[in-house]
Amino acid sequence: MLRRCRLFASGLFLHTILLTGLTLGGAVSATAADGIAELDPTEHLPGGAATSRKSVNGNSFSHASANMPFEKELDFKIGNGFFKRIWVSAPSSTKAADGLGPVFNAKACQRCHLKDGRGHPPAANYPDDTAVSMFLRLSIPPQNDEDRHLLETLRQPVIPEPVYGGQLQDFSVQGVPSEGHMHIDYEEITVTLSDGETASLRKPTYTATDLNYGPMHPETMMSPRVAPPMIGLGLLELVPEQAIMAHADPQDADGDGISGKANRVWDIEAGEPRLGRFGWKAGNPNVKQQSEGAFNGDIGISTPLFQTAAGDCTQAQKPCLNAPSGATPKYENLEAHSTIADLVTFYSRNLAVPARHNADDRTVLRGKQIFHDTGCAACHQPTYDTGPSTEMPWLANQKIWPYSDMLLHDMGDGLADNRPEGLADGQEWRTAPLWGIALTEVVSGHTSFLHDGRARSLLEAILWHGGEAQAARDAVASMPKEDRNALLKFVGSL
Repeated sequence: MLRRCRLFASGLFLHTILLTGLTLGGAVSATAADGIAELDPTEHLPGGAATSRKSVNGNSFSHASANMPFEKELDFKIGNGFFKRIWVSAPSSTKAADGLGPVFNAKACQRCHLKDGRGHPPAANYPDDTAVSMFLRLSIPPQNDEDRHLLETLRQPVIPEPVYGGQLQDFSVQGVPSEGHMHIDYEEITVTLSDGETASLRKPTYTATDLNYGPMHPETMMSPRVAPPMIGLGLLELVPEQAIMAHADPQDADGDGISGKANRVWDIEAGEPRLGRFGWKAGNPNVKQQSEGAFNGDIGISTPLFQTAAGDCTQAQKPCLNAPSGATPKYENLEAHSTIADLVTFYSRNLAVPARHNADDRTVLRGKQIFHDTGCAACHQPTYDTGPSTEMPWLANQKIWPYSDMLLHDMGDGLADNRPEGLADGQEWRTAPLWGIALTEVVSGHTSFLHDGRARSLLEAILWHGGEAQAARDAVASMPKEDRNALLKFVGSL
């Protein structure tokens, strides 16, 4: 039973982390008599000294690292301005802000990461909503030896769909057809829990419609992705690789059913593979590459690392390739030159994790004990210490509480996208950090979790867990309602 519970917590919260951003780890002390965990005095400040202690409101994910030097505040604020910048099509009188698209998913970083929070799928309760904060990744299996070499050497994580590229772009500038649209059909599935309680899960099916450049490759693989919250990225970047790899067990050598695996991805600046840390499948090695990749893929803006002015446009899309570019010699022949790219990266690295406000609540501490007893911490590692940094010393040597091991785990058929990315297979996802999940609804106005936002609550996110987390998921479903509620209250307090 202990092994089963352990599987439950690790896998279950693993995916909750994926979609929501939870994590767990570290030992916990408890009073055997009442099963109440003790509170670590550092848990109130999950981002260490960088934790934001400002008032809770819709801007709670948009504050700078609390210990950031005063002289860096201007960089943060200017980076925020570029993060919010609405890019326009070229040619434009605003030469420093043109070059949008020609096909794109959003006109600004902020359009996906609204208030630096979590994206959501289009839904009826969002008037005139589109898929701005959610899109479809596209790829195909390797077709020849060259494709296989690119994947085997990790120089590319996927082979893009030959007509539509790496993701479906549902917007475009004037005179250029958009690529198409994402369509979602949901099927409701009733799940029976203990004590007569039931839950309803919505199972999504995704299709690409209104394709304007012809049919897709017959072997196209699609993966829906919502924008994750932006908090704590600089801290996660500073967790030493050896600390992360200490939890890796790809062959399950200890026989506990949990097989954390590292993704290895190409670091463009380093010119070699590095540990993947960011993205739903740990597909990027650092914040800079993640940020500039989004500039290019999501907005169609060229950057120092991704210099294609047409963004994700392919050779099959002549109207897109022939559209005017916003790149000029004055700005390094780029649309987002190095100053812009570096300031947005600085901003992204320094979005602070908010303080916890009810970590010492008795029911929360009971839920914490259940979280540990059931093994959730096997994937949702609660705590790490960041390493040294000469670039951002204020983020160095901090004890943080992200509740993620940043490794890949098999989450089962139910959550599988069946689309490999780098070393991640079609059932594996990175354990998403859980910190800040308590403020999801306050900041983002919804409670949509997991990689595609299908879960409308933390309980639904847990019930979607399978694979390594199947036993844990079953344990949650069958435990007394009072314990389940305590567990959810703890996770919801992070």
